[in-house]
Amino acid sequence: MTDTVRAHAPSPAPTVVELSEQYPEPEAKPSYWRSRTRSVAKHVALIAFGLVMLYPLLWMVASSFKPDALIFRDTGLIPTEFTWSNYSDGWNALLHPFSHYLINSSIIVLGSLVGNLVSCSMAAYAFARLEFRGRNLWFAIMLMSIMLPIHVIIVPQYILFSELSWINTFLPLIVPKLLATDAFFIFLMVQFFRGIPRELDEAARLDGCGHFRIYFRIMLPLSLPALATTAIFTFIWTWNDFFSQLIFLTRPDMYTVPVALRTFIDATSESSWGSLFAMSIVSLVPIFLVFLFGQKYLVKGIATTGIK
Repeated sequence: MTDTVRAHAPSPAPTVVELSEQYPEPEAKPSYWRSRTRSVAKHVALIAFGLVMLYPLLWMVASSFKPDALIFRDTGLIPTEFTWSNYSDGWNALLHPFSHYLINSSIIVLGSLVGNLVSCSMAAYAFARLEFRGRNLWFAIMLMSIMLPIHVIIVPQYILFSELSWINTFLPLIVPKLLATDAFFIFLMVQFFRGIPRELDEAARLDGCGHFRIYFRIMLPLSLPALATTAIFTFIWTWNDFFSQLIFLTRPDMYTVPVALRTFIDATSESSWGSLFAMSIVSLVPIFLVFLFGQKYLVKGIATTGIK
């Protein structure tokens, strides 16, 4: 009877120590003010680092509104003497108005854009979708060409283009783009094309489509992010190209923007630094606009092609 009562008797209530051991208190989260302070400190550090990186550009913008005598004496970002003459003088300082050199650069950029978009996308489609002998070997050779610096191939190119009488024309800067010579963009599009399901190709073949219609009606519309990335990089790299344009364009009327900017600096006489900085700002406006409106396509194109 005693054993039965003991079996049915209620167990004693657990003590505070036993409850604390069984249910330990969760770790205390950092306080609101501590996390807030860390966030503010992080943003302040990033803003300070950004200002350090942007200081040369901001200094150039401020210097474009200063007289030449104060550019290197007054290093502040707020001009003590403000003048607009640097822009008007720089626009008409060279043999031709600066718009002439902007048009020359625009012609080369437009030809390079069309060439890279057409030729690199076609080469990428061949590597990604066609089966031919030695495909992996040619793909490896194409990737190896990325490691070749331009200084290695510039002399053979100059000899070839000189024999073709293409020096002082835009052809040496445009025609190679039509032959898929930029291996980086081919690799970029190959990675994107490989991510497109092959079932779409098979469905198109059942409808009677050949390779050209598959490439034109299926692959290109689905690869707009990669095409936009190619277009943005081609624009920026071609617009800023100085070495190739300096080699192949030696006549002043054929100068592009980077080569024309170089003529503002004279090693034997006084250089027009104010006009140089003013026209440098003008030349940066197209790049700024392209990057501003194409940034989301640039990020999306790189993120979806497997490049880390």
